[in-house]
Amino acid sequence: MDERVLRVLDIAQNLGADYADARLITKEFEEIETKGLEVSAINRGRSEGIGIRVLVKGGWGFASTSDLSRDSIEMAARRATAVAMASSGIMKKPIKLAPEPVYNCFWESPYKIDPFKVNLEDKISVLTESAKTILAVKGVSLAMGHMAFVKEMKEFASTEGSRITQLLIRSGCGIEANATSDSERQRRSYPKHVGQYELAGYEMVQKWDLPANAQRIAEEAVALLDAPQCPQGHTDVILGSSQLGLQIHESCGHPSELDRALGQEINFAGASFLTPEKLGKLQYGSHKVNLVADATAPGALGSFGYDDEGVQAQKVYLVKNGLFTGYLSSRDTANIIGLERSGGCMRANSWGYAPIIRMTNISVEPGNDGNLESLIADTKDGIYMETNKSWSIDSMRYNFQFSTEIGWEIKDGKRGRMLKNPSYSGITPEFWNSCDAVCDASEFVYWGEPNCGKGQPMQLMWTGHGASPARFKNVQVGIARK
Repeated sequence: MDERVLRVLDIAQNLGADYADARLITKEFEEIETKGLEVSAINRGRSEGIGIRVLVKGGWGFASTSDLSRDSIEMAARRATAVAMASSGIMKKPIKLAPEPVYNCFWESPYKIDPFKVNLEDKISVLTESAKTILAVKGVSLAMGHMAFVKEMKEFASTEGSRITQLLIRSGCGIEANATSDSERQRRSYPKHVGQYELAGYEMVQKWDLPANAQRIAEEAVALLDAPQCPQGHTDVILGSSQLGLQIHESCGHPSELDRALGQEINFAGASFLTPEKLGKLQYGSHKVNLVADATAPGALGSFGYDDEGVQAQKVYLVKNGLFTGYLSSRDTANIIGLERSGGCMRANSWGYAPIIRMTNISVEPGNDGNLESLIADTKDGIYMETNKSWSIDSMRYNFQFSTEIGWEIKDGKRGRMLKNPSYSGITPEFWNSCDAVCDASEFVYWGEPNCGKGQPMQLMWTGHGASPARFKNVQVGIARK
């Protein structure tokens, strides 16, 4: 453990802290973007700094610095303690932390190929090869691609005695084909609307094989220009795995954040309809719906060994057989509603931010309703929708509308004509109670969302969402735009 981290704790305790923790984080990143056959952006960088939390008489204080000299670190520790002292004087109720064991360990995320040891030219060639295939399809007007890589070393220590070091490697990639006519533009993305991101090395880029899927998405983008509009009305809807992942993110993940439900985090992105009196009582969804927050899932983007207040990663049920049973929590919010332990969901964007409750991997567990093709065969009339295009949801995470890049009509158990501009809308508990089928584990994918926004100042976070395709009955559908 770096001695600078331990020095922070000594300073805070000498100044009267009841509790303190510190995170020394070194982060390396690389981002590559292509437009057409040209590289449009390469962004590489490194950051290093320390973030310090202090609890004095039930009040939190936080400070950070990128100057890791002895004097600067001491000044930051003093500043965090002074803020905590000031906070303690205006707290209606003093903050108390739910208990957590002490850990002394090193944790490393699984990876096979360090992306920072792969030649830049090799990465670019994957994107330009995909672009050549896309642009060769008549009717395509633009091809885009991107890759992103992060290597993060975290050293955490607390006055309770925990000493935790973690090494995390995250990788992402994606391509997009745009087709244009005189009156409109259509796009198709792969693997999903912002690309796929995983807690993995460069092997995930190889696994998703962007060049092999370039032709298909280009042809679909062009075909969408002349495809009929999605009909309006009510019908059964099957959501593809990645689309269901975003549905989970917006209508399940955010409302289950306990700080929102308690009214502590409402300024930027709203509160939650899942208020504490509903815990264990609200029928959130049908018996087919089992939602979990699982930070232990190997390779999923929202996984880690320990959160940013030293709580070990765990799996927590948010919805069990349709019943609302749990929250995403921290040590202080867990104590407020009487939980024995934090759900381990406190994370910060970087050393420069105080950790707040964030989603881990919020997933719908696989069902037993076969694969996608068998689910389509079991659907008399409906629409299969795939790959998110846009979304809107109210501040309580109750009313929503989503549109997807593409849809297919289902008639008598067969996938029929392609549909453009499909959308669906609903009310969160009504929608999830209409779920009558969830595909099995053969269709299950952990999708990564790399830019979930929350907090003031804004923090972007890496989250994951596992899903198999699922069917929802009698959903309102329509045209996302005319």
